[in-house]
Amino acid sequence: VQVVESGGGLVQSGGSLRLSCAASGSFFTINTMAWYRQAPGKQRDLVAGIQTTGDTNYVDSVKGRFTISRDNAKNTVYLQMNSLKPEDTAVYYCYVIVTSGAGRRTYQYWGQGTQVTVSS
Repeated sequence: VQVVESGGGLVQSGGSLRLSCAASGSFFTINTMAWYRQAPGKQRDLVAGIQTTGDTNYVDSVKGRFTISRDNAKNTVYLQMNSLKPEDTAVYYCYVIVTSGAGRRTYQYWGQGTQVTVSS
């Protein structure tokens, strides 16, 4: 399974970016799709997640500014980021949990990360 992010970049404070992440390969379903971020010298933390049902969850610091969505037909998850702040600067990673194989086991995969830099 391959997980590929796109959409990072440099933006001024108050601006917007949209991240995309597409999963490809052999699997039956994608259960969870999520975005994590890691700032320099800090641990990787959950930003937002979305289940197959459409249920979502967000870290408090991005509620009301970020929106996670998914297109199940395209095996793609998006993160719309509005009102960006310098403290949102980090490498953003896509994370998926898929069900695959004859035993219907679940597997976790990470993307390579995409840099988001917000200037003040």
